[in-house]
Amino acid sequence: MQYDIQTPSEYMQSLEDDWRKEKLRLLKTIILEQDPSIEESIDYKMLCFSINGVTFFHLNAQRNYVSLYCGNISKVDPEGNLLKGLSLGKGCIRFSKTKKIEETGINEFIERAIKLLKAGEDLSC
Repeated sequence: MQYDIQTPSEYMQSLEDDWRKEKLRLLKTIILEQDPSIEESIDYKMLCFSINGVTFFHLNAQRNYVSLYCGNISKVDPEGNLLKGLSLGKGCIRFSKTKKIEETGINEFIERAIKLLKAGEDLSC
């Protein structure tokens, strides 16, 4: 879903108080806790995360899931072990209402992605 917003706080305020907002809040916290230099903004009407001007994640609440757009997933998790059991696209990880974020390998995936990005790796599709 696209929201007519300008700031991350407006984005969060525009969401309904349901399971999607909670999942989005948790994923946002996991990302921001990885490194103090991560900047949060809005890009393509979604939450956007970057380091030194290089965007590496987008977060968005859809009708039936929350999406984490992260470039090419296989560049971060070539074996596919970290995201087992999640709904995946080439560059999108989808979290449904019933999926518990704490029971996935998303923390390690995010940590790996940021390390690769800081090492100069290209994570794009």
